[in-house]
Amino acid sequence: MADVVRLYGASYQAQRHLSSHQWRVMRHIKECRTAALGGHMEACDSCDHQRPVYNSCRDRHCPKCQTMTKEKWLDARKAELLPVEYFHKVFTLPHELNALTLTNKRIILKILFKSVAETLQQFGHDPRSRLGGNVGFTLVLHTWNQQLLDHFHLHCVIPAGALSPDGKTWIHSRNPRYLFSVKALGIVFRGKFLEQLKKVYEEGKLVLPGTMAECQSSQCFDDFLDQLRAKNWVVFSKAPFGGPERVLEYLGRYTHRVAISNHRLVDVSPAGVTFSYRDRKDNSQKKMATVSGHEFLRRFLLHVLPPGFPRIRHYGFLASRNKRKMLAQCRNALNAVTPPTPTERTPAQRLLDVSGIDVLKCPCCRTGRMQKGAPLAKNPVHRIRSMDELVNTS
Repeated sequence: MADVVRLYGASYQAQRHLSSHQWRVMRHIKECRTAALGGHMEACDSCDHQRPVYNSCRDRHCPKCQTMTKEKWLDARKAELLPVEYFHKVFTLPHELNALTLTNKRIILKILFKSVAETLQQFGHDPRSRLGGNVGFTLVLHTWNQQLLDHFHLHCVIPAGALSPDGKTWIHSRNPRYLFSVKALGIVFRGKFLEQLKKVYEEGKLVLPGTMAECQSSQCFDDFLDQLRAKNWVVFSKAPFGGPERVLEYLGRYTHRVAISNHRLVDVSPAGVTFSYRDRKDNSQKKMATVSGHEFLRRFLLHVLPPGFPRIRHYGFLASRNKRKMLAQCRNALNAVTPPTPTERTPAQRLLDVSGIDVLKCPCCRTGRMQKGAPLAKNPVHRIRSMDELVNTS
């Protein structure tokens, strides 16, 4: 991804308007693990070999910086798993909302989280769902499809059951195939979302795109809501996972992914950018797509989230404010033991566990260990401080 920004970023910035946050994301990706961010020297304790190690940008949109963050996050989640089956659900916004969402990301995505959370909690508390208790779940925001186009949806991981209101009994799901009816979930989700959307419109908080902005009458927006109300909103549900290990395997694929991973970039050249994708309409066959560098950057920058906007959120008995108490109640009700606290691991140990690569082994003598040495200051020659500098560098 850094190669794409270095090759096309300057010309793209010269021709397009970028928000300050989009520009910072491009700068971070370009500078990640280069002399611009400084670092330290490493020296082998067995031979004379030395090498510089540069700091990472730690931007959540940078593909280089997500693997270790994901592993650390998953270690923390191990202590929260329950010995029950888990369901995976996906709540998707209709594509008619894409333009409005792109111009009001913080507002619309906040409504998306709130409406999905309220829908699941309502179904969990409703005795007609055969649960009638407190559910706990994790929501993960995705804004893209396999070809990097805008596709706003929430992935949900939820245990197959609920904690009774008195906190003493675990209520198991009675249906082995699904937790709640996806058709009923879609109807309630649609109603809650559109109700909140109309409210923020009436409060004058929305920036309307295109033809919607040209129409000054509120009737136009009401007609837009009626079109959305007439559609079937898609809620997808997979078969339940078979135990906590499968949950972690799933979470690792969805929690800290950015719009595209580096391994999907096949070729970056002046002719364009070629990347792989899976075609859902063709039995998920792996295919290749080539687009211009500017089009690739346009698609990538669609998925830059507002600063400080959390894309992973926990609700119910997994919410931070009552997680410790309610998880203990869940385990007592299930006669389950508390998992051991994950042992703290260094980044080098995590990388060895994930990839099998020992980054501390000396690449020269193959016997010594690399030891941290003197710090390296940030190199001002490589540092980009303004948009003009990004345009003037290649």
